[in-house]
Amino acid sequence: MRPVLFKIGKLSIPGYGLMIALGFVIALLVGEYRAKKKGLDAEAVIDLAIIAILTGFLGAKLLYIIISFREFLESPAVFLKTSGFVVYGGIISGVLCCMLYCRIKKLKFLDYFDLVMPEVAIAQGFGRIGCFLAGCCYGRETDAAWGITFPADSMAPSGVKLIPTQLMSAVGDFVIAAVLIVVADVLVKKIKLVSGDIGCLYVWMYGIGRFFIEFLRNDFRGSVGPFSTSQFISLFAVA
Repeated sequence: MRPVLFKIGKLSIPGYGLMIALGFVIALLVGEYRAKKKGLDAEAVIDLAIIAILTGFLGAKLLYIIISFREFLESPAVFLKTSGFVVYGGIISGVLCCMLYCRIKKLKFLDYFDLVMPEVAIAQGFGRIGCFLAGCCYGRETDAAWGITFPADSMAPSGVKLIPTQLMSAVGDFVIAAVLIVVADVLVKKIKLVSGDIGCLYVWMYGIGRFFIEFLRNDFRGSVGPFSTSQFISLFAVA
């Protein structure tokens, strides 16, 4: 809705970038706090967060390029400047690189995987709010009263009501984060958990939610048969 939130002199503050930064900072603070409570290395959490955000962006952009390779070849410079990403690419690359870090540091990866995935969901929630402000990841046209009409300078089609899939995804991400934290920090005394359970629960919840939200989106990001790229990956992730 507002690609540029405000200006400070000649400096423009983009809504998308600000939300990404805000999500990262909040996720990092929550992760540090929870790491100390669980007796895990808080400094390692900072390292993992930095690795995840950097490799996550690269992975998300790379998968976007792969599924839109023809368009990329036509105008690679313009393509790289756009805010096009596929989140699953970031999740996959971030997890793999964090696994490598834990292996080098001789840390138990699944313990830290369980710790950081609720914070990843928090960061994703803020990222989706950024998508809403930028107009990317938009939904299908709708006549419903809750449909959103984006302005002309947005990445979404303007002049028509669209399903606010960005906000729906943001709410879903925050719900996932809340559920994971409650299970990991509150219900852990009542149910028996093993390393990897919280991370697995994140993959299930995100994968199922992402599969169904894709039916409401209208920004093409590649397809595999009848499924979008993200739906196809979701099937394997949940399985």
